Amino acid sequence: MTIATWRQVGYDKDGDGDIDVDDLKLLTDADVVNRVMKPHYWNRWKADQIKSQSLANILVDWVWGSGAHGIKIPQQLLGVTADGIVGPKTLAALNAQDPRTFFNRIKARRVQFIESIIKRTPSQAVFRAGWLRRLDSINFGSLTYNNGKVVTFADNQ
Repeated sequence: MTIATWRQVGYDKDGDGDIDVDDLKLLTDADVVNRVMKPHYWNRWKADQIKSQSLANILVDWVWGSGAHGIKIPQQLLGVTADGIVGPKTLAALNAQDPRTFFNRIKARRVQFIESIIKRTPSQAVFRAGWLRRLDSINFGSLTYNNGKVVTFADNQ
């Protein structure tokens, strides 16, 4: 969580009249999930309506890291209007996909997206290893947290 993101949320966690690093130090996992991830990223993808947990995870992570690109590029892959708005047509097309196959397409396309950023702006190459490490932590049927903990889940296959 960055201070800029937390300021956008607008929550003065310590109640001292400003939103600063002191507030970040007080954040709980629940704060991050309920005040940032769910309302600003999960709900943007309407992820509660995505049948595959793996697809929900990788798509929400992409919109978290890259904004509208994380919706528009998957929409292009789905063959629906790439308008950056998740509606009934996007969800229907997504839920009609074989989850594992489409997950692999999304992951490969994200690698291409990262490489295109670096090609366009070579100074961004310094972030490549971290971006790819983050992507590698998202797998079909599991997530690996920064502390090494692996969370697995049953997926709709």
